[in-house]
Formats: sequence, C-alpha cells, structure tokens
Amino acid sequence: MAATDFKDYYAILGISKTASPEDIKQAFRKLARKYHPDVNPGNKQAEAKFKEVNEAYEVLSDPDKRKKYDQFGQYWKQVGEGFPGGAGVDMGGFDFSQYGSFDDFVNELLGRFGGGAPRGGRQGYSYRTSTGKPPGGFGGFNDYGFQDSSSVAGQDTEATITLTFAEAFAGVQKRFSLGNETLDVRIPAGSKTGTRLRVRGKGQFNPMTQQRGDLYLKVELQPHSFFQIEGDNLVCEVPITPDEAALGASIDVPTPDGSVNVKLPAGVRSGQSLRLRGKGWPVAKGGRGDQFVKVAIVPPKDLSQQEREYYEKLRAIRTYNPRSHLQQIRF
Repeated sequence: MAATDFKDYYAILGISKTASPEDIKQAFRKLARKYHPDVNPGNKQAEAKFKEVNEAYEVLSDPDKRKKYDQFGQYWKQVGEGFPGGAGVDMGGFDFSQYGSFDDFVNELLGRFGGGAPRGGRQGYSYRTSTGKPPGGFGGFNDYGFQDSSSVAGQDTEATITLTFAEAFAGVQKRFSLGNETLDVRIPAGSKTGTRLRVRGKGQFNPMTQQRGDLYLKVELQPHSFFQIEGDNLVCEVPITPDEAALGASIDVPTPDGSVNVKLPAGVRSGQSLRLRGKGWPVAKGGRGDQFVKVAIVPPKDLSQQEREYYEKLRAIRTYNPRSHLQQIRF
C-alpha cells in the first residue's frame, strides 16, 4: 500500500490524536463554515475540502470508527516501514491486510459504494451514496454552521439486491451487513427488477445534523431458465410435437404453484399463446397476474424407421398447403 493512500484525518481537522470529542466537533464546525459550498460557489477546491472535512469528522466523531481508523493508521505505518510479515499484522484481532487501499478501508467503514463485498462475504449487493445538492441559504449559523439543519438531511444510500424468482415471488427476509451494521430486511412478495424498497434510517450518517438518511434497496432478479416477467404476467414457452399441434392434446405445464394440465386445441399454431388466469406474478394491490404459455412446434430430429414411413405417407396424402397465399405475392 502506498503511503499516499492514507489520509490523516487529524491533520485535516487540525487537531491532535488525543483530541476530545468536543475538540473534534469545534474543529469541524470551524472548517465546515470555511469550506461550505454556499460560501464558495463554484470553487471545486473548496468543495473537495468540504467533503474531506465531512469524511474526517464522520470517522473521528464515532468512537468505534475512530478506534478502527487509529488501528489502521498503525498498520499502514508498520507496512510502510517494511514491518516484517506486514500482511497479516494483528491489530487488536483485526486483519487490515484484506484492504488493498485506504479507500477500500474507509468505504467499508462508512458503508459506502466501492468498499468491496459486504462484510461476511455475502454477495448480491452493491452500494451507492446519494449526496444530493448542497443546502442553500447560508445565512445565520446554527450549531453546525448552517442556516437550516432540516435542509441538510442524512445521506441516502442505494443498494442493489439480487433475488431468485422464488425469493421474489414468495417474499423473503435477507440479512446482510452495511458497514459495521447487520440488517435484516423483509422483501415483500411480488418484487421485480426495478422495484425500489425503502428502509428508513439505515442510510449514511450526516455529521452536520447527526442524522441518518434512508437505505433504498433496488431489486434485480436472476434470470430464470423457464419463466420471464412481463408486467404482472409470467411468460413461458412450451415445445409441442407436430401431431399434438394438428390433433390437439393435453400437456403438463409448470406454474409457480406446480404443474397444471393444459388442453391444446387442434390446429394450434407455433407462437400462439394460451392464457392461464391467476397464475402470474403477485400484484401489490392483491391477487396475481396471468401466465401466458407460448406454443413452439418442434419437429423430431431423429426419426425411427416407422416414424419416417408415416411422415412420408402423410406428405403424400396431405392436401393443406400453408404457403398457397404466397403465390400472389409480387415485389
């Protein structure tokens, strides 16, 4: 890890490593006033400094985060000085060698996008922090140096959660870790790709208001080998044989509730869809959509000698020509 990866949050706030919580708060207030975007409109350097000050305060104002940050600083220093066996140094029972950079460490510490897989190695989640626009109206300062603390809400966090069709259809409770926090979230039945679920008070911590934003879970479904979702309906394709198409038949078709018997009308065409009412996807207001069974006529690839003989007899006596109308087509 390069020495330039590490950020000295104490130096950023201009305080010593033994600073008290009150010292940290006072230093933050002073710098927040100085670099706030409303005081420095269009100043990219001030905006970057403001974000850096916020990040430093968010870490150092939390005792647990500050402790881990201090431990990581010791680890970084030892590795940078060529500490023997650095990758695996024990820092209070925590192995910091799992992080490839300081950004990886702090992103996970703050539960931000880019911090790698969620703690515990659970997959299916990715994170993005929504910071929004800087608050307006930088008039009289309040306790944190801003006019209206209500306009500086906690930062909302978005997480993408991947579900199987079975989990989304029936609903499921998922447990995962966001930063240092383990969450149990109930996913309601009928969620689909693009469904956005709100978990109040589980977003990013905003040091200016001492409040947390909300966590928004965006659902993505893993592809299914048989079913697809269109609106509130399920769509599937079922292969049938030429004789079933010509004569009609009863076939078994999978549904979310198990296999059901479906009657094919004689003369059904390839691509034609049959509707199974109430066998589709759960609807938020109650009930379910429909399931559409698309028929695909599939001829056999390998014929027995007897099958071939009968197909040849059918061809010889067949009177129906499905292409007769094409004789009148002209360019």
